[in-house]
Amino acid sequence: MRWSQMFAPTLRDDPAEADAPSHRLLLRAGYIRQLTAGHYSLLPLAVRVRAKVIAIVREEMEAIGAQEMLLPALHPAEPWKRSGRWDLMGQEMFRLQDRRGADHALGMTHEEIFVTVARELNSYRQLPQQWYQFQTKFRDEPRPKGGLMRTREFTMKDAYSFDADLPGLDASFNAYQGAYTRIFERLGIAALPCEASSGAMGGSDSTEFMCPSDVGEDFVVHCPGCGYAANIERATSVLPATSDAPGLPSPERFDTPGVRTIDDLVAYDAPGERQIKTLVHILDGTLTLVLLRGDHPLNEQKLRDATGATDVRPADPSEIQDALGALPGSLGAVGVSLPVIADEALRGRRDMFTGANTDDVHLRGVDVDRDIDVGLWADLREVTAGQRCVRCGERLEIRRAIEVGHIFKLGDRYARALGAEVLAPDGRRVPVIMGSYGIGIERAMAAIVETHHDDRGIVWPLSVAPFQVAVVPAQSDDPAVAEAAETIYQALRSEGIETVIDDRAERAGVKFRDVELTGIPFRVTIGRRGLAEGTAEVTTRTTAETTKLPLDSVLTHLQTLLTA
Repeated sequence: MRWSQMFAPTLRDDPAEADAPSHRLLLRAGYIRQLTAGHYSLLPLAVRVRAKVIAIVREEMEAIGAQEMLLPALHPAEPWKRSGRWDLMGQEMFRLQDRRGADHALGMTHEEIFVTVARELNSYRQLPQQWYQFQTKFRDEPRPKGGLMRTREFTMKDAYSFDADLPGLDASFNAYQGAYTRIFERLGIAALPCEASSGAMGGSDSTEFMCPSDVGEDFVVHCPGCGYAANIERATSVLPATSDAPGLPSPERFDTPGVRTIDDLVAYDAPGERQIKTLVHILDGTLTLVLLRGDHPLNEQKLRDATGATDVRPADPSEIQDALGALPGSLGAVGVSLPVIADEALRGRRDMFTGANTDDVHLRGVDVDRDIDVGLWADLREVTAGQRCVRCGERLEIRRAIEVGHIFKLGDRYARALGAEVLAPDGRRVPVIMGSYGIGIERAMAAIVETHHDDRGIVWPLSVAPFQVAVVPAQSDDPAVAEAAETIYQALRSEGIETVIDDRAERAGVKFRDVELTGIPFRVTIGRRGLAEGTAEVTTRTTAETTKLPLDSVLTHLQTLLTA
């Protein structure tokens, strides 16, 4: 490829709209251009990188016996309604009607659609099956941001396993976990496997592959002692043992004028760990009280997972006033007839403080088991840094991270809903057991840039770089320099080395800057002075080290570098 013919519109300055380093550098280096919020055009350099990412993923999928398919991106509503997810997905699903008025959706994911194909399986002897695709997904993100990290249109490698039983699913899941580990190693992404929530997909044994990054939108709880790692939506920790006094025979009311917060109540000899925090949420239309220890924050995804609710929101003050007769700050669950969900940290607690459902009045001496009718106990609290690991007792750390992959066991949920059954060895018809495994391709590209860049631009790992080598004639207007550069360029190409020659009539500094900005791993520079000595310079992007070599040694030197 000749740079003079290549469309790579590099920018001298950082785009004002870009926040994350990957967003800034992919725009500056001429890889992407925004069409509108959450939608990006991939320019030629990005397409080359994307193809290499896909090739690595495809190789590892085929290594575990997965077969590639391509299913439609536009889905009829019927399979989504049968699985129950037509309404579950909410506003993130793009919906439309065809000319006949039939409901359709742009695919956010493909569990239902793969199951429609799996209905042609009829015997356990045909299992296991591993199917995957690279397909465009659509999600109506309310706040797309970060360039390629959170978009409304993106490429997903989604794979699905079909097994006859749970041991078969375990084997498939382990195979994908190994494949994902190899994929991210080859992509140069330091991905940490973390326990995670399955969210709206359902299922169990959910594992996210998280790339630590300051611009990540997820939080990972990690133990440096034993390696425990979990998404904050799933993480738990050990709490110090508590010792409560016997308390009072029954809760006692006392005035608390002006008290509106947990901290306000501390002045009444009520430390946060002895308070019951009462939150009011609407879960699928039902007003529900959610109880936590006063010093513990709620993790809303844990609430969703514990209840199975799909529409979750905090109640507004008027809804709270109508239901409980008081405003936030004086709320409690003693004596109420509403549904109550409580965090496990409150189980068995006595001599506690909580609101009395009268403004500026609280209760002391509350015995949770005696005085509150808890309908559901669950782990609802969000872990904070410094709490103790559940496995080894070391202090936990919390890091920002980018989710680059997600695998989980679906079980038979979708197979039952859509009728994908096979004949078992005993002659019964049984639903197939599924797993689901995803990698966002463009997000992986962004994650690579987030962890491989410097103040001069992108530093692509060799495995995914758009070109392996850039040949730069320092003085393109010098016929001898241009001819020597062309000779090396053609020699590299003839050996299968992916090479671009910067034949533009630009200053050497401009060319060097663009090669560094775009992240090409090796640069060969031909200049008048070196040519007079019969030498060229080879510069390594990762280290900035430059080696002067005889012209006839450049090819073999680069071959050594590329194979190393």
